[in-house]
Amino acid sequence: MPSIIEGYNYDIFISYRQKDNKGDRWVSEFVEALKTELESTFKEEISVYFDINPHDGLLETHDVDASLKDKLKCLVFIPIISRTYCDTKSFAWENEFKAFINQTSNDPYGLKINVSGGNVTNRVLPVQIHELNAEDKKLVESELGGHLRGIEFIYKESGVNRPLAPNDDEKKNLNGLKYKNQINKVANAINEIIDGIKNTDRSGKVISDKITEEKPSEKIYHRTKIITGALIILALIVAGYFMVPKLIRPQEQLDKSIAVLPFKLLSDEPDKQYLADGMMDAITLYLSRIKDLRVITRTSVEQYRGSTKAPHVIGKELDVEYLLEGSFQKFGDNVRLIVQLIKANEESHAWANEYNRNWKDIFSVQSEVAQAIAGELHTIITPQEKILIEKIPTSNMEAYDAFLKGYFFYEKLDSVEVENKKATFWFKESIKLDSAFSLPWTYLSMCYWRLASTSLAPEFKEAENAAERALALDPTSGTAIVNMATILDNQYDFEGAEEKTRLAMKIDPDNQYVLRNAGRFYTLLGRKDESITLCNLALKNDPNNSTALYYLALAYFYSGNFKEAWTILNKYYALENKGLGTLYYQLLLAEGNLDRIINEPGFEEDYNARNIGLAAVNFRLEHKNVAEKICNDLKEKNIPFYWIAFAYTYGDEPEKVYEYLERSYALREKQLTYLGVEPAFKKFRNEPRMKILFQKMKFPV
Repeated sequence: MPSIIEGYNYDIFISYRQKDNKGDRWVSEFVEALKTELESTFKEEISVYFDINPHDGLLETHDVDASLKDKLKCLVFIPIISRTYCDTKSFAWENEFKAFINQTSNDPYGLKINVSGGNVTNRVLPVQIHELNAEDKKLVESELGGHLRGIEFIYKESGVNRPLAPNDDEKKNLNGLKYKNQINKVANAINEIIDGIKNTDRSGKVISDKITEEKPSEKIYHRTKIITGALIILALIVAGYFMVPKLIRPQEQLDKSIAVLPFKLLSDEPDKQYLADGMMDAITLYLSRIKDLRVITRTSVEQYRGSTKAPHVIGKELDVEYLLEGSFQKFGDNVRLIVQLIKANEESHAWANEYNRNWKDIFSVQSEVAQAIAGELHTIITPQEKILIEKIPTSNMEAYDAFLKGYFFYEKLDSVEVENKKATFWFKESIKLDSAFSLPWTYLSMCYWRLASTSLAPEFKEAENAAERALALDPTSGTAIVNMATILDNQYDFEGAEEKTRLAMKIDPDNQYVLRNAGRFYTLLGRKDESITLCNLALKNDPNNSTALYYLALAYFYSGNFKEAWTILNKYYALENKGLGTLYYQLLLAEGNLDRIINEPGFEEDYNARNIGLAAVNFRLEHKNVAEKICNDLKEKNIPFYWIAFAYTYGDEPEKVYEYLERSYALREKQLTYLGVEPAFKKFRNEPRMKILFQKMKFPV
């Protein structure tokens, strides 16, 4: 029997785990009792879909078949929430519970319905038969987009947590629940939801049930009153505009802030996760180009991949008003993208849409999503921003696919050689397919830069060539410009680097990559106020970016503010949960805290950094033989000569300091750019040999 509302196949869908209907067949008994109660609640006959033998395993394709999709097209979805139901690998969870929420969020009435009294209710009506642990409760709430407000059928005594049975005594039940009353509550809740749907048109507007017929004379009289009243109000508004400007207040401003959460892959194909990530990154990028909108960047939302935290918690942690959730799938030449805009503090859906397009139209989809969200948040898109958002980066979709693969590995783990090689491979493949596509050139440059410790290394030359090519193809890219600035400062062309840095900030002032790299550049020049300000700006919309945190810690350290440097470095460690690098030992040495360097075991990732610190400590303690042995070991590991010179500053051999600094300069080591601000070299800076070195480097002292 079809639904009482045209276009729907059932009124009620009962979803449950087979395990919860074994033994006393609780679910079957609940369904029969509910059907009986519905007969005395509704005048019409209510259709209920209940599969007495559900498939409890997860289908290999993770796709809901056509017949189940039809059955899910119902008015009210009732999941029997138990300890076993909260299993993300189960068929009921993935292909019924989540599928209904996704499907209903995009149907004419939506997931939430206005009911009597101005209240709002959810078309998912949970029936809870067990007390859930905190983790499972959060899991359910994260899918519902709000608190779990189900109707409970739980019998509870000391040490007892089971479904409520018809013959249970409510006086013995610590929850005080009576089975018959709870059945009645379910029926009444269903009635309220269906009444709400009946009184809502398919655009989501509530239909008034108080329409009365007026006489013609009354209509004319009312119309005259309305026109007269409107003229009076208009006159008051005009007068107020000129006489009392403050009487006219703009509509309350929305908090135009958003975070795009990691997109899920709709299909069970982990090797295609790069596509979902690529869609997330592209939409984030397009949104970030709208200056009227504050957008949290990818690195700060990555921690929420697979998270069960409720939207209001994530919104509070990221300090944003809106969250965008998405799911993506590519099958052949077709793609499917589902997006939902959530108002975080209310845990309510503000907007949702599903896009089924051809793969070659993916750029227009990304642009449409960004502009639709901007419209929902009442943001202003300038003509220049619209051009950038609608710009097509490449017409070769194979090249774009290869770029997304490369970017996936590039972002996966910084400086890990294996991932870097995979990224390099795919960026090169992308360039082969479309040599005029600027993005792979930019990131190929970054990959090579990671591998080069000196500007004379072959990898550095490759980085420089790729950076030049990227900039020639897209001279308006702030990322490409500041990337070239980094190449120049590594070559000790500080004047050229500053010119490019200023240009990047002018063209793309809100780009977090531009801001943090500009901050790092001004740190090595000793311009502490600019460096600290820029690094903090980079963290404003990207608070969990480990690179930006590390650059800020460097900025504080080289400005002499060790206390703040420690604070930021500890945040970095809490985020990365790995070695702290040389800065940790630089701080300890600058503060004279030698005991910690000697006694602390250090981190495995910090083996070389700790040995630099130990060499310096042994020079300070006049254990010259031990210190030099450590330095020799470091040289065998190809540690930059800059750090050997650094260690020798704590001894009494200035000639060695100059020797290794000259060797560092001869190789054009990157680290030498910090020579002008490193505290360990302070006592040497006024010496003639050091001044000559600064002159050769063209360092702006």
